[in-house]
Amino acid sequence: MPILGLGTWKSAPNKVSAAVECAILECNYRHIDCASIYKNEAGVGEAFDKISTGKKISRDEIFVTSKLWNDAHDAENVEDACKKTLHDLRLDYLDLYLMHWGIATPNNLGNEPLNKDGVLITKNVPVRETWEAMEKLVANGLVKAVGVANFTGPMLVDLLTYAKIKPVMNQIELHPYNQQTKLIDFCNYQNIAVTAYSPLGSPGNTKARIGQPILLEDTQVIEIANKHKKSPAQVLIRWAIQRNTVVIPKSVTSENIKNNFEVFGFELSKDEMETLGGLDRGHRFVDPWEWWKVPYFN
Repeated sequence: MPILGLGTWKSAPNKVSAAVECAILECNYRHIDCASIYKNEAGVGEAFDKISTGKKISRDEIFVTSKLWNDAHDAENVEDACKKTLHDLRLDYLDLYLMHWGIATPNNLGNEPLNKDGVLITKNVPVRETWEAMEKLVANGLVKAVGVANFTGPMLVDLLTYAKIKPVMNQIELHPYNQQTKLIDFCNYQNIAVTAYSPLGSPGNTKARIGQPILLEDTQVIEIANKHKKSPAQVLIRWAIQRNTVVIPKSVTSENIKNNFEVFGFELSKDEMETLGGLDRGHRFVDPWEWWKVPYFN
């Protein structure tokens, strides 16, 4: 799995195809991160179709991740959800399929159903039921590997008690303001790789929300960037790579897509890594309490 990939969360459906083409054909990305809830997998599929038609890059050169949404956790719905993703992406298989959240919702009330009090309407589907259905996807050749996203330590401990196929990945929010070092150490001990999402501090969300810190404007990040003659975004991506985490910055702008990949020609010093390590404040830009009133991380 390439350590650097293109994220597609919040990429507009009418822009994501060009972004994926740019990433793969012009900038040498070989890893694309998707999810059904992003509502843009058909656009990603258009790019994959153009690339395969041009026969410039073969399917096995590109690592593709997607995710199972909460409303498809019932065992009988997992395979259909995966096949819908494959249809939209115009692929025969996924390299990695993740359980997006360890929480289930009914499959007939929309993607994120809320009750009259603004609390998420959940469904009593055990994670074990969903995981065992995902394991069957591997056996049936629809996916090469399975993993999870947004899983906490206790959730992983429970999953590992019954998983016949061990999760190969935990995709979690990681950046200097939310470093989750203990969780990373536990995943490493269990041979579970870690992907960092929102590695730039989710700038697409931050500026619209009053009171949120802006990681890309942190003075210490900027100081390190100036020293290396790099952008703050490149420093943050490099920081994630030097922590041995996979990192998936999102962009639909060709210049940013290119710049985000130009992080292999420099290295942060031990002191610089420690400086960035000192920025941890346990701040989440992605917190289900805000949308679902579910204390998922508490």
